[in-house]
Amino acid sequence: MNRALTLDDLVLAGIAVAAGLVLAFLSRTVLRWLAKHAKRTKWSGDDVIVDTLRSVVPWAAIVGGLAAAAAVLPLTHTVQHHTNQILQVWLIFVVTLSAARVVAGLVRSVTQSRSGVAGSATIFVNITRVLVLAIGFLVVLQTLGISIAPLLTALGVGGLAVALALQDTLANLFAGIHILASKTVQPGDYIRLSSGEEGYVVDINWRQTTVRQLSNNLVVIPNGQLAKTNMTNFTRPEQQLTILVQVGVSYDSDLDHVERVTTEVIAETMTEITGALPDHEPAIRFHTFGDSRIGFTVILGVGEFSDQYRIKHEFIKRLHRRYRAEGIRIPAPTRTVALQQGAVVIPQQRSGEDVVPGPALTD
Repeated sequence: MNRALTLDDLVLAGIAVAAGLVLAFLSRTVLRWLAKHAKRTKWSGDDVIVDTLRSVVPWAAIVGGLAAAAAVLPLTHTVQHHTNQILQVWLIFVVTLSAARVVAGLVRSVTQSRSGVAGSATIFVNITRVLVLAIGFLVVLQTLGISIAPLLTALGVGGLAVALALQDTLANLFAGIHILASKTVQPGDYIRLSSGEEGYVVDINWRQTTVRQLSNNLVVIPNGQLAKTNMTNFTRPEQQLTILVQVGVSYDSDLDHVERVTTEVIAETMTEITGALPDHEPAIRFHTFGDSRIGFTVILGVGEFSDQYRIKHEFIKRLHRRYRAEGIRIPAPTRTVALQQGAVVIPQQRSGEDVVPGPALTD
């Protein structure tokens, strides 16, 4: 000490610490009031910012009070220097963690608003969080008087070796960034790969893309593989899509009557079934003179990919019931088989099954 410690020094130090604590309490109270108002807004980013300030500002007030207390005490230059360094590192640590949380929260908010789904693209969240923490770590080293230039040089040289050793991991990382940046796939999209996997994209992180199938199973696909494969996105450019239902009626049917009845069933199904699009104009197109029927296609509109199964289910049931009531026949496939007995050919007609001729029968 440069001089003896007196009672006045202790009183002033106590007042400084108490002032820091009181300021921390008041700031936390004010920020709690701001948090209630932030929840009333539509933007979720202000909730993240206020929540982070509730962690930073009180600690900053406490650190300020301790720094003021250390300044009024008769400490030696070395002790004063180390005390200030400890308080600075403490404050930097708190600010860095809070900044990482607020930046990650803002990025998550942006990704959710752009994709319009509950899931988030964690790859951007993780990258921004690591970057903020790395910057805070470098600031701490600089505050402690440790030169970061040799560290950056070593990281540059070592980074090359790491990049060579982690080629697959880095390929998946940059493939995930490319997928999200190009907006070809976003969380919530329904996709189908050329290899057969299909489902809703749950998340895209630094290494892999998670897809939830309609059976509620999860399929994990490396980002590099996803970027290389052929893929169909049933959600983009728009979520609504059309489905095709193949139908056939007998040759003795009145096609105008068939079209009118089918249109009525379509209108009934589109109005009553959840997921159907009543405003979508359906279409009926006759296209084939088949072996035993006249085939046509019914084109329906659905809200999203998974709705098609429920709508097809209800439409086929109602159409079958209505055809039976109207006397419209849906013939079973027929095939003519000739059985040879000696020199006599006896034509026989089988319905509803395929018959493979056996060897010729001879007397």
